[in-house]
Amino acid sequence: MIIFATMGQAQQPENSEEVDIKEIQDMYRKFVTECPSGRLFLHEFKRFFGVDPTGEASEYAENMFRAFDKNGDNTIDFLEFVAALNLVFRGDLDHKLRWSFKVYDKDNNGYVDRKELRSIIDSIYRIKKGSKTGVADGQLTVDEVVDRIIQAVDSDGDGHISMDEFIAGAKQDPWLLNMLKLDMNPAKWMLEQRRKSAHF
Repeated sequence: MIIFATMGQAQQPENSEEVDIKEIQDMYRKFVTECPSGRLFLHEFKRFFGVDPTGEASEYAENMFRAFDKNGDNTIDFLEFVAALNLVFRGDLDHKLRWSFKVYDKDNNGYVDRKELRSIIDSIYRIKKGSKTGVADGQLTVDEVVDRIIQAVDSDGDGHISMDEFIAGAKQDPWLLNMLKLDMNPAKWMLEQRRKSAHF
């Protein structure tokens, strides 16, 4: 196992997974090869990661795409791609939580409401059901998870979760941090998608 202790990340268990540098380099090469224009559109992003446009990972991929698209022009250029991969694979906890918040905040208004939260949690559940790990019997329903997250994070009770509430709540509640890990550490998802698409 490689732990990025030199980057001040040894305290974060999600970074204890080995990151295959060759796979990151392969993604860079594939980007340059498949996108000579230097811009990746949503349908190309899904194809890049081998995501079925109608499959369970489609909505999750759309949310990741939106979070990668820093300037909001509905494309990901090479610099956005490199910056996003670097953050996803090497970012510290605060950066990953901020990135995760952007994934949840679909309308980009600076708050996550119940509908946005439910949409992402539902996507995560559908991905897990379609993966080898699956969803354990007796696990909380999507609505129970959403209720518990809002109760833990919405400190002022206004029904909206700000970025500060999101980060503070995740840091104080190990269960919540574990729930969000699926989004704030998409490195594993990205590598799994690349491996799946390589087999076709």
